[in-house]
Amino acid sequence: MEVSLKNQIAVITGASSGIGAGIAKSMAEAGATVVVNYPFDGALDQANSVLQEITQKGGKGIVYQCDVSKEDEVIKMFHEVVEQLGTVDILVNNAGIQKDAKFTEMTLDQWNAVIGVNLTGQFLCAREAIKEFLRRGIDLSRSAACGKIIHISSVHEIIPWAGHANYASSKGAIRMLMQTLAQEYGGDKIRVNSICPGAIQTPINTNAWSNTEAMNSLLTLIPYNRIGQPQDIGNLAVFLASDLADYITGTSIFIDGAMTTFESFSTGG
Repeated sequence: MEVSLKNQIAVITGASSGIGAGIAKSMAEAGATVVVNYPFDGALDQANSVLQEITQKGGKGIVYQCDVSKEDEVIKMFHEVVEQLGTVDILVNNAGIQKDAKFTEMTLDQWNAVIGVNLTGQFLCAREAIKEFLRRGIDLSRSAACGKIIHISSVHEIIPWAGHANYASSKGAIRMLMQTLAQEYGGDKIRVNSICPGAIQTPINTNAWSNTEAMNSLLTLIPYNRIGQPQDIGNLAVFLASDLADYITGTSIFIDGAMTTFESFSTGG
């Protein structure tokens, strides 16, 4: 059974590294033309490196700079992508940041920065994607659905995380955003889901896996006893965006090596 995204255009935000890069590579391998979004000029080289790896394997794509927390930049990105590539079939709302602090020491700037990218950015991109889906309508030569949105959330949409109140709050809110969009636009054949990664080996959490002691400590939280890789998320994203998942919408899928089973309770707590 082939999982194919042929003839489809996928916008992946925050795709210059980490989970976003893994998703972009997997979707390109499945046949999609990918838009490798990066947030600022300093990430251009990374974005080009991701695109180069994609094209060297026969895939297709472009890079596009956009700060997803800025409404004017998001509107411009979708307008120019549609102008250049014809439409958008898939949005992967992946861009995310952390600004960690004890709650009583967390500044408003830290709070706003994380909510701005992690939540407002997902709202803005989803809004523009849905406008384009509705404008184009269903094209069965592309997909059985009118459009697909995949929100990248986290196990922290259900697991509290001391010292990360802004991040955990943003991820909890993504669940309600995703379910509301799935409810509101299901009748238009727009599918909306969330992927909730656990510990994935990316630059954002280097401190958690960069040495043997840190990795061993991390693995005590993961019953499957390995850290996840960006390709693990990419594989799931491809499936969710494909017609094989056409009846899956409005749900959060946890991909975490069973972290959400709370391994510390395996011996009685």
